[in-house]
Amino acid sequence: MRTKTLKKNKINVVTLGCSKNVYDSEVLMGQLKANNKEVVHEEEGNIVVINTCGFIANAKEESVNTILEYVQKKEEGAVDKVFVTGCLSERYKPDLEEEIPDVDQYFGTTELPGLLKALGADYKHELIGERLTTTPKNYAYLKIAEGCDRPCSFCAIPLMRGKHKSTPIEELVVEAEKLAAEGVKELILIAQDLTYYGLDLYKERKLADLLRALVKVEGIEWIRLHYAFPTGFPMDVLEVMKQEPKVCNYIDIPLQHISDAILKSMRRGTTKAKTTKLIEDFRAAVPEMAIRTTLIVGYPGETQEDFETLRDWVKEIRFERLGCFTYSHEENTHAFNLEDDVPEEVKMERANEIMEIQSQISWELNQQKIGQEFRVVIDRKEGNYFIGRTEFDSPDVDNEVLIDASKFYLKTGEYANIKVYEAEDFDLYAEPV
Repeated sequence: MRTKTLKKNKINVVTLGCSKNVYDSEVLMGQLKANNKEVVHEEEGNIVVINTCGFIANAKEESVNTILEYVQKKEEGAVDKVFVTGCLSERYKPDLEEEIPDVDQYFGTTELPGLLKALGADYKHELIGERLTTTPKNYAYLKIAEGCDRPCSFCAIPLMRGKHKSTPIEELVVEAEKLAAEGVKELILIAQDLTYYGLDLYKERKLADLLRALVKVEGIEWIRLHYAFPTGFPMDVLEVMKQEPKVCNYIDIPLQHISDAILKSMRRGTTKAKTTKLIEDFRAAVPEMAIRTTLIVGYPGETQEDFETLRDWVKEIRFERLGCFTYSHEENTHAFNLEDDVPEEVKMERANEIMEIQSQISWELNQQKIGQEFRVVIDRKEGNYFIGRTEFDSPDVDNEVLIDASKFYLKTGEYANIKVYEAEDFDLYAEPV
């Protein structure tokens, strides 16, 4: 008589969406490992957990397609179980359960203990900062807050992530120390809104205090700020940036638009004049700072005149880094009550026009770097090049520095001093000095 051999489960975590999801997957994996579970990230496993994104149409489509792909694998017997978590299932759980019933279970963004239980694991409260990082070993994301209290009309994040909730400074320091002990040298601070950090816990904005605590962590060499909301930005952060060499001269501040009419409809709580002054203040305080922003074109009611205001402003401000997205009409947001009246092809034309202007600006700014020396971190080797980044660049979204690997040897994860000899729109070519 044949007995069925007990096969050891291997849990494969698949991550879609933004860096905040990457962080959540890493926390999940850390919990599973602490429960002695075998866990991998985006490799083969007989149990699959898909951490979904539900932010805009494209992201939702990718999430649904990924779920369907693994459900198909389950039907074919290639995987045994499929679980879905993250923003898409937080936002559309009843619809998903009805449309894709073959998923074993759906979980929302705050249901980690329930998900762990379904995977045969216990939620361990004592695991502060225990994560299995999935990024290259030299950098990691540090999520300093969850959720958002802003009323932006186009954004579904509060529906999926709830109200703003800051993580206490001492917990973040412990997490940073554990990351540093694992060899992480760069912390990328993320939240839906860094600007708001501390208001709920300490009754005042505490981003500057958090930075002062994090720079003391031994082994951390760079600290980078992502996703700061422009309204109410704590200007004491700029003082810390100026004083502390570990805090990168870099900020990601999504501005979305600049036409007063559109800003008002978007419920951004600011104006063109205030935003322009904020950027001027940033540059006056930290002249060498690289400012990254993101913009949305094709928002309901955006006229040609509104777009031209935005376009001309982009030319005038000359952001060091910029991304542009087309508006996505999201149900249950305030803007969903407005007519999505800008045709798709017009949205695309406008986005392309902004990005063309930005490529020219980026090319001109990069030409000024020829002959200059910079400290870079080497993220990886690709083909014949070592690929590095300066403090003015974030992974995956910003400029890269290419160093010829047939002539020079550099260690990935380490820092090096380089001199730029050639520059393109978004790439610099350099050699070690």
